[in-house]
Amino acid sequence: MTSPETLLATLTPLLAAESRAEAAAAGIEPDDLEQAVWLRLLERLRADRAPERPADWLRRAVRAEARRARRTSGRERPYHEENPPDADPEAHGSPEGSALTAERRRTLRAAVTRTPGRCPRLLDAMLDPADPTYREIAGTLGISQGSLGPMRSRCLGCLRRMLAAEVPAPGRRGRVRGTDR
Repeated sequence: MTSPETLLATLTPLLAAESRAEAAAAGIEPDDLEQAVWLRLLERLRADRAPERPADWLRRAVRAEARRARRTSGRERPYHEENPPDADPEAHGSPEGSALTAERRRTLRAAVTRTPGRCPRLLDAMLDPADPTYREIAGTLGISQGSLGPMRSRCLGCLRRMLAAEVPAPGRRGRVRGTDR
C-alpha cells in the first residue's frame, strides 16, 4: 500500500485534468470539483478505506461529484441584489408581468385594510412610496418611535398569516402547489 503523500502526489495531475474536463458540463469551477474529490478521498483515507485502484476511483469520484453538482444547480437559485428573489425576471416590460405585479399589489393592499387595530395605518405608512422615516411614521400615527418596531413586527406577522391563507405558496420550480401544469 502506498503512503498518503505518494498517493496525493501521483493523483494531483490526474485530478486536475479530470476536473477541467468535467467542470464545464457540470456548471462548476474545476477547483471546486477538485476540492470536493479531495475531501471524498481524505474521508476514505481517514476511515482506512484507501481505494485499491486509486486512478479508477478518482475518475469515478470526479464524475459522481460532477453529477451531484448538476443536480444541485437545478435546485439552487442565485440571489442578485438588483433582482429580489420574488421578482419574475421575465415580467419586466411585458403586459402579463405588469398585470401580475398589479394583482399582487391589490392583494397586499386588500389584506392590509383587513388587519386589526392600528395595523392598517402603520402598514400603509410603511408601504408609502415616499419612504418616510420611523420618526415621521411615529409622528403621523401619534405613537412613540420606540413602540413602532414591536408594533410593526406584530402587524407584519398578522399580515403574513393572512396572506399565507389566501395566496398559494410557490412549489418546486415556481409551480403553484396543487396544480399539475
